[in-house]
Order: sequence, then structure tokens, then C-alpha cells
Amino acid sequence: MALQLLALSFFLVLVPLLGTQEDTGPKTQGAPREPETCRKPSWDPRLRLAPEQEEYKENKEVTLSCPEGFEPSFTHIKCSREVQSISTAKPVYREVWKGKGSGGAWTRIRSMVQCVEVFVPGTWEVSTTSIKLNWTCSLPDACQRMQATCRLAGPSSPSCEAEEVTAQVMLHGQNGTFTCDHLQPFTDYSVTITVPPSTILFKWVIRTKETVPEKPERLWLDASTGTLQWQALPSCKGEILGFQLNVTAWGPQDGGFLQVERLRLSSSVTEHPLPAHGPGTRYTVAVRGLTAAGAGAALLGTFQSNGSDTAAPPDASSRLVRDISPSQGTAVLRLRPIPWVPGAASEHQLLVAATHNSTALEDACTGEPQPFNASHPPDAYVAAVLNLSAQTDFVLGDGTREHGFHNAPLRPGWDYTALLRLERRSQQEETFACVCYSFSMGKWALWRGWLTPCPVPEALCHVLPFPSLAPCCGQGLVSAGAPCGAQDTFLFS
Repeated sequence: MALQLLALSFFLVLVPLLGTQEDTGPKTQGAPREPETCRKPSWDPRLRLAPEQEEYKENKEVTLSCPEGFEPSFTHIKCSREVQSISTAKPVYREVWKGKGSGGAWTRIRSMVQCVEVFVPGTWEVSTTSIKLNWTCSLPDACQRMQATCRLAGPSSPSCEAEEVTAQVMLHGQNGTFTCDHLQPFTDYSVTITVPPSTILFKWVIRTKETVPEKPERLWLDASTGTLQWQALPSCKGEILGFQLNVTAWGPQDGGFLQVERLRLSSSVTEHPLPAHGPGTRYTVAVRGLTAAGAGAALLGTFQSNGSDTAAPPDASSRLVRDISPSQGTAVLRLRPIPWVPGAASEHQLLVAATHNSTALEDACTGEPQPFNASHPPDAYVAAVLNLSAQTDFVLGDGTREHGFHNAPLRPGWDYTALLRLERRSQQEETFACVCYSFSMGKWALWRGWLTPCPVPEALCHVLPFPSLAPCCGQGLVSAGAPCGAQDTFLFS
């Protein structure tokens, strides 16, 4: 009996001791995890946390956001703790953050959370009428239902009305190209990338490229002052850098002289005096606007001089062509210095063109003719370079070679025009002045049954013409009474 009482007493003492051991057991396994909070993370300073606190309780969900156009790598995070190490048989905890993935699962955040640019613009391809943007989406989840919009960046000026263009396209995938076309040149457009409901991921204003301008609308001549005037151009298709003005003047004496001015004028200049060449001079004018893309279409005008001017070119006597010799291939030209190009050097070029065509002569006068080339005989060429200070007779076609130029013999049966040229060049202006000597090689006149070179010697004029010999000599003869000495009188080739 005594033994049973002793056992009962031992049991009663042991039970409380076991209970004490059970209470303290967890403390030996790691004890209470205190404090159960996390400090505010020091990640990207652009991150906004909601709620905004210095400390967050464990498992309390926090929402992250970024400035417009950016998205956080995690939109929802929560504070958590994990065992860092075991010290004296007790676990040591540290605070961690977890982020919610696209599938809803929570994962440990092991790197800094940053505000990431969702829509990454790539290269631009801009033309006069289209804009192309290559793009990449860095966060596919944030790029769902992404929309691109292109429209005029602002109202256009009254003088440059641009049509309203609104292009809206849904963007899909992680990369692609957005195209906005049918646009106006030199016009500002805004390209905007948004996601619902109204988040702007990207916005940029870009200008289409320039093109050549429209031609001026009006060109007129103030007859009282002899001044050309034209209407200024608005910068609709490009910034107007200036005007290109070409003035071609043909002399009144059967087109005996030609002057071409090529001018580069500033955008503020809308008038220019015509070169004075006396009454009857015919002027052909072309004016066009200039942008960085080049010259636009030309507005053309033709005018006739009726007044009396002092800067008249030499008269017809200065353009005599004498002693034409088809057999020797020569002709004698009476040359005078060209006086009406101020500032030009005294060095004159004598050009030869195998034509009487006015367009071809203008091209020769303003071109860059080369020395004579026998393999290209019809091309205009430089026969000689002369320092003229007074009237002189020059034998064209005598075969001499000076200063690298060949005064080549002329060919029988060809029509020629010799051009005495003087030029003046500067950065903003080119002036070409040419006196023309038109004649033909191989024209012959009929005299007493014999063919004689034209022009007919003056001593023979009293016995011409001879219509009675026409049956023998073909149809090159003319009727009686034709004026003596006319270039096409009594002639055939």
C-alpha cells in the first residue's frame, strides 16, 4: 500500500513538469517570430507603394505602381519571413518580400523591383508622307490591348491647311511596326501608345520630311520700273530657303545676242530688275522656290522690252561674218568686246555649235563646252580664248591650236553658230552673255553657169539673179527681183 502511494505521488509531481516542458518546446524550435514586420523596401525611387508606410505587417498585400509609361516588374507584393540560419539550436529569421506572378502564385523576389518602360520605341522611318515606328514590349502582360494612334499634332496654318488624319491600330505581340501613312510633308504628327482605360505608355511628336515646294502663283513685270515681281511662298512642304531665278534675254536683232542670268535669292526677296538691253528684247523668266529637298516647279513668264535703255548690246555690224570659204573650212568673224556684263573678266571664249536652234544655242551658252573632239563633231566646243579690248577680225577654222584649244576647220555643208561668250560667276549668281554669229558652210550661188560660194561677192551683185539658167541648175534658184546679198537668195546646197 505504501508503495502505491509513493508511485501516485511521483506521477502527480511529474505531470506538471511534463506540461512545463511542452510549453517551452517551441522556443527551442525557434521561438516566436518577432517582430513580424518588414521595412519599406529601398528599390526604384519611382515606385509608388499603396499603402505608403515605413513598415508593413507580414502577409499584408501591397500594390506597386509607376509613372505613366512604366510598369513595375511586380504589381503586388507582400512581406514574409524565412529562416536565415540556425544559432544555438534556434532558427534565425530574416524579412523577405514576395511578388505575385501572372498566374497568381507568390514567389520570392530576389532582385530589385524597378519601373520598366513597357513600350520600348525602336527606330523611326520617316518620309514625306509616312511615319513608321518599330517597337518592342518589355512586359507582355502589360501590353495586352495596346493601341497606337497617329494624328495631327496641332492645327495647321491657314496658308498650309493639312487634312486631319486619325489612324488607330491595335498592337499585338511583343514587337512589330506601326505605320501611319497618307500624311502631308513637313507637318507635325503625334504618335501615342495607350492601354485601357487611358494609360499612356508612349507619346512623341515627329515631323514628316520636306519635299520641293509648289511653284509660285504669280509673276508679273512692273513696266514703269522694269522690275520682275512674284508672290512669296509659304513653308507648307518645307522651309523656303530662297528662290532660284533664271532670266534669258534674246536680242532684238534676229536673236543676235543672248544673256542668261541664274540667281539664288533669299526667301525674303520677291523682286528683281530685268537686265536692260534696249527695246524689242525678249525675256523668258523662270522662278522657283527652294527647300532643303531641292527646287520646286518653275513659274514661267515671257516679257517684251518696249522702252529705251542705255545698256544696249552692239548692233548688227559687230556680228559680220565675212569670207566664208567652204573649201578651206574658214570664216572671218568681226569680234567686239562684250560691254554689258559689269564685273566680268576681259577673257572671252569663242564657242562653235553646229546648229542654228535657239534652245541648243542657249544650252551651249550656259554649258561647259570642252575643246574640240573629232569623235563628237556635232557637240559645241571652245575654239579659242581671247583677251578682247577692241574690235578685231578673227579667222574661225584656221586649224591653229592655242592654250589647249583647237580652232578646227569647219565642215562644208554644215550650219554653224559661233558664240562669243563672257561669263561672271559667284556663289549666288551666274551670268552668261553671248553674241551669236550664225552662218552656213557649203551654200553656193549660181553666176553665169558657175557655182560660187555664198555670200556672193559684192562686185557681182549687179548681174544677179539669172532666172534663165534655172532649168540647167535645179530648184535652188529664186525668181527675178530677189534682193541682192540676201543669205538665202539664189542659193542651194
